[in-house]
Amino acid sequence: MNEQHPPRTLNGITLEKILEQLVAHYGWEKMGQLIDINCFTSDPSIKSSLKFLRKTPWARARVEELFLNMP
Repeated sequence: MNEQHPPRTLNGITLEKILEQLVAHYGWEKMGQLIDINCFTSDPSIKSSLKFLRKTPWARARVEELFLNMP
């Protein structure tokens, strides 16, 4: 049987939860390869990533897109 998963949405999910799920799925190293930003490649943490993403709209958009397209 082939299970259909409903499409992901950003409704009601915080940026912190998005990051936590992405890190759990991909890990920091793969995320740094997919989105080349220092907060993912140089001493990564949820706190530093949140700080950067909250003030950098283009990077946040890429993270949200990665989350929405995560298998």
